[in-house]
Amino acid sequence: MTVPETDSLRAPAGTVRPAAWRAQAPVVAVVAAGGALGATARYALALWWPLQPGGFPWATFWTNVVGCAVIGVFMVIITDVWAAHRLVRPFFGTGVLGGFTTFSTYAVDIQQLVDDGHPRVGLAYLGATLVAALTAVWLASAATRRVLKWRQS
Repeated sequence: MTVPETDSLRAPAGTVRPAAWRAQAPVVAVVAAGGALGATARYALALWWPLQPGGFPWATFWTNVVGCAVIGVFMVIITDVWAAHRLVRPFFGTGVLGGFTTFSTYAVDIQQLVDDGHPRVGLAYLGATLVAALTAVWLASAATRRVLKWRQS
């Protein structure tokens, strides 16, 4: 039995088809490269703005809010304006911005705040990050669309 090229990456016997893997290798490579860049930028920000015990995790908060705003701008540009190369979205959106934003650290920060006896700070951080990140992506995408519409007039 042969497997058409449009099927999944696994052949019926459970082996990975070499042609399918070669097609996905560039995507995996650009996500990894972008993730390394984004994570390095996030780490540098965390070193520059360290977390104080029991304090509000401002570096992680602003990392996530700024990353969400950039995602809003980026998605409008690559969907409404620019016919980007197929690797741009995985590199920048998934890789760079996925590595830069850090909702796993957000969750760990909340847990540490609660465990260290600062549940109010943890709860404030939980709510503020959620509201600010969603607002940032919405405002950034709306503003980008508005600017693009204004420039076309």
